[in-house]
Amino acid sequence: MSSALASLPSYEEAAAIVSARAAELACVAQTERVGLHEAAGRILAVPIRTDHEMPPFARSTRDGYAVRAEDANRYEWMEVAGSTRTGDAPAPESLIKGTAWEIMTGAAVPPGADAVAMLEHVEAEADVIRLVSPRKLEVGENIVLAGAEARTGDEIVPAGTWMGAAQIGAAAACGYAELEVFCKPRVMILTTGDELVAVTEKPGPGQIRNSNAPMLTALVEQFGGHAVTMPAIGDSAEALDKALYVTAAADMVIFSGGISAGRFDLVEPALERLGAKFHFTGARIQPGKPVVFGEIPRGDVSQPVFGLPGNPISSTATFLLFAAPVLAALAGRRGSLPRWVLAHLERGVKGNPGLTRFVPAHCEAGGGVQSVETHGSGDIAAFARANCFLMVPESAKWLEAGEMVRTLQF
Repeated sequence: MSSALASLPSYEEAAAIVSARAAELACVAQTERVGLHEAAGRILAVPIRTDHEMPPFARSTRDGYAVRAEDANRYEWMEVAGSTRTGDAPAPESLIKGTAWEIMTGAAVPPGADAVAMLEHVEAEADVIRLVSPRKLEVGENIVLAGAEARTGDEIVPAGTWMGAAQIGAAAACGYAELEVFCKPRVMILTTGDELVAVTEKPGPGQIRNSNAPMLTALVEQFGGHAVTMPAIGDSAEALDKALYVTAAADMVIFSGGISAGRFDLVEPALERLGAKFHFTGARIQPGKPVVFGEIPRGDVSQPVFGLPGNPISSTATFLLFAAPVLAALAGRRGSLPRWVLAHLERGVKGNPGLTRFVPAHCEAGGGVQSVETHGSGDIAAFARANCFLMVPESAKWLEAGEMVRTLQF
C-alpha cells in the first residue's frame, strides 16, 4: 500500500467518524405535528401508546364454535346455545358446560369458553355440533385473550420509527388523529461540472445530462430529508462561492463532483474559504476514494457537508455509506445505518487489496447476490440493474462463489 493511500482512513475508520458525529447531531432534530393521513414516511418524535387493552376482549381468530376444550375433546354432540357476530357485544352469561357457541373471526368469545373449534374441524347437524375425531383442541386454541397484544399505556411504536403502513394502522387503532414527527431536514444538493446540462436538454458534444441531481434527490427523500436542488454549477471558484452563499439556511449540504485532485476540482478550496473543518478528505474505498466529510460554521451551529464524487455509482455508494447516517440522525430516525444484509455470493468477484470495494450487485429474494458488470463508476445503464452494493474487504484479493458476504442495501 502506498504511503498516500495508507494516510487515508479505512472504510471502518471513516464510518466510525460518521457514526460518532451522527449521534451528536441527533440531539438537534426539531419536531412538528401532522395529521395521521400526512404521517406516512415521516419519523415519529413521540411514542405511540395504547389507550385501551389490545384486544379489549377475548377475540376469536377463526370462524367456528367457542367451546370448553375438555367438552369438545369427548367428541359428543353439543347444543349450539347462541351466536356472536363480529361487532356484537360479548355474550352476557357464561357458556353452559357441554354447549357450544357459534362465533365469527374477530368476535368476542363468550365467558366460560376456553377454545374455538374451526368450522372445518367440526360436523354439524341442526342445532348441534361435535369435534371431528381424532382432532383435539388445546386450551386457548384460536383465542387471543384480552390485553394479550398490549396493555393500556404500553408503548407500541417508539420514537425514531419510520412510519410505514403498519405503524399508521397502529396509531389509528390507538386513536391518534395527529402525530408529532421530526421535521424533515433541508438538504441542499449542488452538482458541479461544465459538462452538465438539464435533464430536459439534449446534450451537445462533450456534454451529459445531470442525472446525479434527481438521483441524490430521491436518496435524500428516501432517508427522511427535504431535498433542494440548484442548477448545475460551472467549474469556477466564483460560481462555487456564489452557490455556497445560498446554502446557509440548509441543515446539510451535499456536493456531487469537483472533489478529486484535478485542476477543476474546486470544492474543497471553496469550503476552506468558508472556514470548513474536515473530518476526512478521502477514504480507502472503491469507488468513492476522494469522498469528503466536513462541517461549515454557521453562527452557533455547524452544517454537515459532504463532497461526493461525480460519477453516479460513486456518488450513490458514498451517499449510502456516509451521508445517509448523518441525514437519518438529523431526521430523528432510530436505528443504525448503513443497512447491511448477508447474502451468498453466486459468482466470484475480484478485490483490490488496500481498498474496500463496493461493487454494484443484484440480490435475489432467496438470498443470493451477484455483481452487475459495469464499464466503470459512470455506467448508469448497468447501475440501473443493481439493487445493492456487494462489499469486498480491503484485505481480499478474490471472493469465491458460495461465500457469505455483506451487501449494502439501497
